[in-house]
Amino acid sequence: MNAAIRHLLETLNGRPLRKIQQSRRQLFDDLDRPAARPLPNHPYEFAEWKQPKVNIDYHVEVDFHYYSVPCRLVNETVDAKLTASTVEILFKGERVAAHVRSHQRGRHSTTPAHMPTAHQKHAEWSPSRLFAWANQVGPQTAALVQTIFDSRPHPEQGYRSVLGIMRLAKSVGNDRLEAAAARGLAYRLTSYRAICSILDGGFDQLPLRPPPVPALPRHDNIRGGDYYIQEPRQTPQEARQTI
Repeated sequence: MNAAIRHLLETLNGRPLRKIQQSRRQLFDDLDRPAARPLPNHPYEFAEWKQPKVNIDYHVEVDFHYYSVPCRLVNETVDAKLTASTVEILFKGERVAAHVRSHQRGRHSTTPAHMPTAHQKHAEWSPSRLFAWANQVGPQTAALVQTIFDSRPHPEQGYRSVLGIMRLAKSVGNDRLEAAAARGLAYRLTSYRAICSILDGGFDQLPLRPPPVPALPRHDNIRGGDYYIQEPRQTPQEARQTI
């Protein structure tokens, strides 16, 4: 169909117009082509701009994903240029970081060169200090903080969630946070948002029961546990009597 249309288009462009007795092709060659510029080497790429603030974990949040920047920019506001394939971070007009764009929500893209070595903020909010605070709240909160750090490839990537949980303790108290942490660990809901949902819904004040184990559906191909119970073997005499 496209080949047929292309042939008809050439015929249409070469046919003279009634009033001016010139074809579209002649008008293009006389007027448009001399004023046309060469096409750019790269096609135009749409970009979107945002202004996120660098968190204490030296990452910025862009569309629910976290991208690292040099640790010296903690608490600074930067410019983020988003294209379909890349995320560029600029500070005062200078590009300080570039990442492949990711659409995984809640994940981190971290460049090792951005990680601090002996940074003041990094020393102030060290994992040991966060663990010490969690132990003051209770063993469940300490286990929750441990789980958050263990689930990240770099401990700094867990700072955002742990600091958010610290703020929850100031608003709801240690007892409620400890109960919410216990429920979150039992149901494997250990993110900051999950703990907030438990507290907002008042689920921390309900009795903690183990999560239900889903029952297997009935099907001919599912043998069930009774299939593997071995029956006592019959002696040859008992077998003959059965026959």
